[in-house]
Amino acid sequence: MGENNCDEKTRVLVVGGTGTLGRRIVRECLAEGHETYVLQRPEIGVNIDKVQLLLSFKRQGARLVEASFSDHQSLVSAVKLVDVVISTISVVHFPTSNIHLHLKLVEAIKQAGNIKRFLPSEYGMDPLRMKNTLPQGRETFDQKMEVRNAIEAAGIPHTYLVGACFAAFFVGNLSQMGNLLPPKKKVDIYGEGSVKVVFVDEDDVAKYIAKTLNDPRTMNKTVSIRPTDNILAQMELVQMWEKLTGNELEKTNISAKDFLADIEGNQTNLLD
Repeated sequence: MGENNCDEKTRVLVVGGTGTLGRRIVRECLAEGHETYVLQRPEIGVNIDKVQLLLSFKRQGARLVEASFSDHQSLVSAVKLVDVVISTISVVHFPTSNIHLHLKLVEAIKQAGNIKRFLPSEYGMDPLRMKNTLPQGRETFDQKMEVRNAIEAAGIPHTYLVGACFAAFFVGNLSQMGNLLPPKKKVDIYGEGSVKVVFVDEDDVAKYIAKTLNDPRTMNKTVSIRPTDNILAQMELVQMWEKLTGNELEKTNISAKDFLADIEGNQTNLLD
């Protein structure tokens, strides 16, 4: 399979195009001039917001392709229409796992045999760097590695794009779990708040994806997004917010033990 020139436009299928990141990827692929297809699953049912979003893609020039994960041949047919497949379906979706969807997509790509590049649903932390993750978070990274292993065993050309922490979930709330809005009076600091983290804006992630999919330098490689100004410790993030608002927050240091105990308690409540 020959690789396209990085300036050449290509045919792209976005799977999960109505999601938070997926809709941004569709927009950026269209902006790059790629012939963009969006998978339309019958499971969308009466979700009016998603239906309207799909119709807006169509008005912008995208092509909608009907296919279902319960109909393998429909997936194969959709894949055969394009050169590149981008998946944005979450691997872990509480309380059940979506890994079977990813493995079905890998199998469809393998059978179609025409794909020049597959970008699976990564985009967060690199699972290869998360080998020491505690059990509470281990499942996500283990399943991402299972998908990677299936891709490589099938000999599918690929690019893994990882970007660490999405800004929408970890910046505006000063990394407060369970809330997307910034705290007004009190803020929890994890440990000493000194561990450096890479924060990446979702719009930027989508731009990198749209520009990466035709770049020969990224074939069968992992691309890490590391904007130097976005590498911050939590305390630095809090201090930036305090300076911006002119309001000093009351800080509570949360130990690793207490943090994990809180997670376990929340999981138990959700399962009850």
